[in-house]
Amino acid sequence: MEAYAEFARVYDMFMDNIDYPAWSEYVVSLLEDYEIRDGLVLELGCGTGSMTELLAERGYDMIGVDNSEEMLAEAMEKRAESGKDILYLLQDMREFELYGTVRAVVSICDSMNYITEEEDLLTVFRLVNNYLDPGGIFIFDLNTVYKYEKILGQNTIAENREEGSFIWDNDYDPETGLNVYELALFLPRQDGLYEKYEELHYQRAYALDTVKRLLLQAGLVFETAYDAFTRNTPRDDSERIYVIAKEHGKN
Repeated sequence: MEAYAEFARVYDMFMDNIDYPAWSEYVVSLLEDYEIRDGLVLELGCGTGSMTELLAERGYDMIGVDNSEEMLAEAMEKRAESGKDILYLLQDMREFELYGTVRAVVSICDSMNYITEEEDLLTVFRLVNNYLDPGGIFIFDLNTVYKYEKILGQNTIAENREEGSFIWDNDYDPETGLNVYELALFLPRQDGLYEKYEELHYQRAYALDTVKRLLLQAGLVFETAYDAFTRNTPRDDSERIYVIAKEHGKN
């Protein structure tokens, strides 16, 4: 069961609770803290391109990387409607390649949590460092251990709409830090019946100390971490944090 296959075509509908404009303003403010107001910016795990489009509107020359062909198809439909000059690449974050360096790399909506092995996350960090301009900035968010343990846990999330329904079962293992989402989608067909689709999604909770250690190993310098959408230090009960790191020479 491939993640983000059938879910891709209804992803934006079910994720309409995410205030992408507000998220993008926050990301832009973090970029501007480091004097990055234009130039090439890479978004890793760009999905359907909602954030990519908004950053392009703010004047950044955007590249979007995602390993789901279905999600990128949705992103390219948005690009066709908006007329934005965005380059989308169908690549795995653990193996992505660019034609040159970029001023910044951003990754939101817990894309980094989808990297479930430390060695793979280290590989991603090393690639980011390799493709950043000297002194370039890496901004990414993470769901926290607290969120997986206390908010998601063993809970089930369900939603029913005319355009479709889903049941999202969470199974978090505190020993491994692995969270498995079992997603069941029920989407309408032309004959009025509903067809069921199933997907499995895997994420891993990373402690901030682990992230700092891996950034250091990758040659990046940890700058700071914030409780999401603030400039405050992460709390014990923060559900999402933003991490900022800087390029500091190539390994």
